[in-house]
Amino acid sequence: MTSQDSGRALLRHHGDVDAAPGLVDFAVNVRVPAPPAWLRDRLAAALDDLGSYPAAAADERARAAVAARHGRHPDEVLILNGAAEGFALLPNLHPCLAAVVHPSFTEPEVALRDAGVPVQRVQLWPEDGYGLRPDLVPDEADLVVLGNPTNPTSVLHAADVVASLSRPGRVLVVDEAFADTVPGEPESLAGRADLPGLLVLRSLTKTWGLAGLRAGYLLGAPELLAKLALPRPQWPVGSLVLEAVTACCEPSAVAQAEALAREAREHTARAVELLGDLVVVPPDAPFVLLRVPDGPRVREALRDKGIAVRRGDTFPGLTPDHLRVAVRAPAEFALLVDALRVVLEEL
Repeated sequence: MTSQDSGRALLRHHGDVDAAPGLVDFAVNVRVPAPPAWLRDRLAAALDDLGSYPAAAADERARAAVAARHGRHPDEVLILNGAAEGFALLPNLHPCLAAVVHPSFTEPEVALRDAGVPVQRVQLWPEDGYGLRPDLVPDEADLVVLGNPTNPTSVLHAADVVASLSRPGRVLVVDEAFADTVPGEPESLAGRADLPGLLVLRSLTKTWGLAGLRAGYLLGAPELLAKLALPRPQWPVGSLVLEAVTACCEPSAVAQAEALAREAREHTARAVELLGDLVVVPPDAPFVLLRVPDGPRVREALRDKGIAVRRGDTFPGLTPDHLRVAVRAPAEFALLVDALRVVLEEL
């Protein structure tokens, strides 16, 4: 394997690889192990429609639900097979230079590099609390990609700072896959139709336990969405995805997501208290970035005790001593804390 292949393989490493069957999973940032009963019922009821091709009317309903949820027009919505599909579509914009803010979710860089797009990494640092610094983004970049809240640092950037990166002639892609895990979504740009070139990616995976279904959407100007979608095949999104997006954007689901976000904030505060000085930066989302001595040995020792955590060194800018852990309910999270305490004492 060449060094280029090895680097690509690291960028394509995600938490599901760390979370092998039989392990208690703190590696994957999905809040629940399965969709709630009401959502399963909605999806089950849609099974009878699988004999037909996905209907244009179903796509229209899904886009209308998303638009109502964010105060946008349905033409400003593109339904996706998971937020990751949105990153795979970015090369269709044919940027001259992409600036990708790190540490962050690595799929955008993989998709752009695979398509031959020049990529410049914009590295954020712990000395700044991994806060966004617009001055580090090259002026000539006509595509900028960042996460908010950012995975894996769990930092939430101020909306006005993120918005300052928008300008004519540039596409600004904000990955808001974890936005609905933050109570009130205070820094979201999902409702902003006034910023030139803004694309906001949202996911249903984290809150609703839909990682296996792949459901998400893009928000942006209709002409931008049309460029992104041009090479997609006919019927690009299945009927179950359209039903899931519609259901999860209805007011009752949005209210439930807000309640879950408030609960998660309480659980995260307790997790930070228990983890103490291992926490690298105060988290805004329900996952925490840690730094431990001899990280690879700690990961393996935890694995031997039946616990999976996400390795951090596959994120540009982080080291083998960095770990990302998903916050769970206190009783379950105590398993990780106790095991980690024993492992550190043993090492």
